[in-house]
Amino acid sequence: MDLATLTQTITFFALGGAVIIAALGVVLLNNVVYSAFLLGGVFLSISGLYILMNADFVSAAQILIYVGAVNVLILFAIMLVNKREAYTPVPGRWLRQGGAAVVSLGVFALLTKMILQTPWQLSSLPPTTDSITTIGQHFFSDFLLPFELASILLLMALIGAVVLARRELVLEPEPILGEEVVPPLELPERPREPVALSEK
Repeated sequence: MDLATLTQTITFFALGGAVIIAALGVVLLNNVVYSAFLLGGVFLSISGLYILMNADFVSAAQILIYVGAVNVLILFAIMLVNKREAYTPVPGRWLRQGGAAVVSLGVFALLTKMILQTPWQLSSLPPTTDSITTIGQHFFSDFLLPFELASILLLMALIGAVVLARRELVLEPEPILGEEVVPPLELPERPREPVALSEK
């Protein structure tokens, strides 16, 4: 085994161990802020595994989208809400934890069996040097329909976020005794305020 292969093997096991340890920290820690930071560590370690597989574009997308957008959004949501509640024991918590442990061990056993029974073979094709071109060709040929469906789903989520952000709480008058209360069908939108042009 030459130096390059040894370095790649050590890096692979180090990144794999970092993914497992950080993922366990996300699940087991009680502090949500620490869990969110460890989730970013999971994403960064996975991007390192992508680099080892010569998938530079997927690695960059992993960092930009998951670490730079999703994880930062989770941290902002946690820090802006800042909801502190006293810890109260949940009745039957050990039963839930035991069920989750059984399911996790079952999934782990199935994945281990699949890995051991799969006839892994090295590809005889030369490794691609331009992964961006290959991904673009697959996006607009084999995976065109899922690509467009994902874009429509993101557009619907964006429109829903805009609609929810424009709504505000409106205090309804107290109902009169004997009068039938008709529930409103929708929340009114926030009124648009006129913008005054500043005089120069």
